Amino acid sequence: MTATVWAYWLGVGMMIARARRKTRHLAGLVPEQRLERLMWLVWVPLVAAWIVFPYLALVRTHAPFALPAFAQENPVYAWLRWIAAICALICLLLTSLVWSRMGTRWRMAVSLEGEQELITDGPFRFVRHPIYALSMLLMLCSAIVVPNTPMIVVALLHFVLLQLKARNEEAHLFAKHGETYRAYLARTGRFFPKRG
Repeated sequence: MTATVWAYWLGVGMMIARARRKTRHLAGLVPEQRLERLMWLVWVPLVAAWIVFPYLALVRTHAPFALPAFAQENPVYAWLRWIAAICALICLLLTSLVWSRMGTRWRMAVSLEGEQELITDGPFRFVRHPIYALSMLLMLCSAIVVPNTPMIVVALLHFVLLQLKARNEEAHLFAKHGETYRAYLARTGRFFPKRG
């Protein structure tokens, strides 16, 4: 799990560098909106914790960072941890495909300047925020593999922040694209495909 999470955030860093090289912008690394700047105050330490906590679970033997006894001793839970670890790898691979689809239009935060193409094909045909959906699934896998209290707290904060971030982006995109975005909202789910 440690390697998967590190690879995910290395990928984010590579996306920032790629967008910076091609567009001369920081790809949302420094948020422009006040709300997102406030979220970053929680988000940055949260990401640091997500990167560090799985590693600490490998090397610590005492709470709160060590794996709980049930996660180490229960053979059924051991299988669940393996399944979660494999699912996390799949999330990483799928996320890299979405990053590739977005190319230099990928941003970490809402961009207030320039033209912003509305991407509605590929995985965006089904959900408005495939990267966030995969990130939440990756975080859930992290919390299953490392089910200690600090990781559970990080996971809960992560889910709340992604909800806020998605809603903020949707408000921004609706202001930019109007009826086109309203039609897109009607046919897609936020994190899960719409039924029927």
